[in-house]
Amino acid sequence: MAGDKKLVEAITSRDEDFAQWYTDVVKKAELTGYTSVKGCMVIKPAGYAIWENIQKELDRRFKETGVENVYLPMFIPESLLQKEKDHVEGFAPEVAWVTQGGLNPLQERMCVRPTSETLFCDLYAKDIQSYRDLPKVYNQWCSVVRWEKTTRPFLRSREFLWQEGHTAHATAEEAEERTKQMLNIYADFCEEFLAIPVVRGRKTDKEKFAGAEATYTIESLMHDGKALQSGTSHNFGDGFAKAFGIQFTDRDNTLKYVHQTSWGMTTRMIGAIIMVHGDDSGLVLPPKVAPVQAVVIPIQMKKEGVLEAAEKVRDELAKAGIRVRLDDSDKSPGWKFSEQEMRGFPMRIELGPRDIASGQAVLVRRDTGEKTTVPIETIADAAKDLLEEIQKNLFEKAKAFRDAHIYEADDYKTFVKTADEKPGFIKAHWCGDPACEEKIKEDTTCTSRCIPFKGGEPKDGAVCVCCGRKAKHLVYWGKAY
Repeated sequence: MAGDKKLVEAITSRDEDFAQWYTDVVKKAELTGYTSVKGCMVIKPAGYAIWENIQKELDRRFKETGVENVYLPMFIPESLLQKEKDHVEGFAPEVAWVTQGGLNPLQERMCVRPTSETLFCDLYAKDIQSYRDLPKVYNQWCSVVRWEKTTRPFLRSREFLWQEGHTAHATAEEAEERTKQMLNIYADFCEEFLAIPVVRGRKTDKEKFAGAEATYTIESLMHDGKALQSGTSHNFGDGFAKAFGIQFTDRDNTLKYVHQTSWGMTTRMIGAIIMVHGDDSGLVLPPKVAPVQAVVIPIQMKKEGVLEAAEKVRDELAKAGIRVRLDDSDKSPGWKFSEQEMRGFPMRIELGPRDIASGQAVLVRRDTGEKTTVPIETIADAAKDLLEEIQKNLFEKAKAFRDAHIYEADDYKTFVKTADEKPGFIKAHWCGDPACEEKIKEDTTCTSRCIPFKGGEPKDGAVCVCCGRKAKHLVYWGKAY
């Protein structure tokens, strides 16, 4: 059994060193690997399978609202990028440039896409002439490159996977409706599929996307009390349209500019799953996103009838639509248990000679470790019910943790003390002045996470936590990834 313990002992405790714990889990669960390209990661099968499930579910939800998938080039000519001043300034420090093609220098250098607004604008300028061409509701699944100085698997790497939606509409009202619709899709996806509770709200002007009129965000809280921006949706108004000349002839035969939106979610959500649900034994995956929902582990596998019974249970679970794996390797049961826990599979099923003789099996939950003995003949129904319970419990547990780490501060001394001693969200009023926002960041490293849709209006008589002037908003603040 000493060898069985090794797998878990290799993980640093979350409370001892959270950053090292995260790295240990990513490595030991074999989610990523290192590459010869500095700042980039190999997403291994265990990690990529999670992304595939995220992609599949998001894609389904998108298409239910009329979204169509496209694919655009990964290279952007510099002249195209320069057309929207605020946009290019916002991304300039992170852009990777291509200056040579084959053996010859390029006449115009090209950037490797950090995001695709300019490419979509170029497309829309060609494809949109009439109100009959609208709306355009497109999305692409791709990778982007941003030359980050400090990297960490999933959370921040120089190349990462994402989806980016880009839409064009005839009116400002339609664009605003789509912007909020997509944010709500992200929020529902996080809570229903990933079991991660979120705060929905609007970014301040300082924190909004470069070139946007408004940025809406969902913010989640990690186990170490840091916030993670988990999905954003941007209303561009007609700013990009004017820069790129995207006009259409409306029903009244007048020429008008389109109104645009953009929205995205990335592989950093795998990092969020790890940090919200993981524990000192490793990864904990919510059943809906888990590539493997149940592992059947035969005990005393060489005894007659054990492996056959385990295969039958596996087949019954698969028939019921459960993503199941049979571990018939020659590893010891203890090692298999540790591996199942490390990899975060929501449930394991133990089946030995005594269980078979009694016509039963043991279901073990990954989230609580609780064991339940069930009849083999009803195991598929019992497993499905248990997976639903695990999904619900993980969300409720994460929500309780999040809610317990939301604090309030009415004066600056309390704000600074809370930021220093109590990791989490801080609800505090703000006057709307960027100077106060910047001072808070300089003094505490806290940034404004969002002005919440619910409860973002200031209380009667409320004043700014920083300067004491009349408050315009109640803001969620926090240290963030």
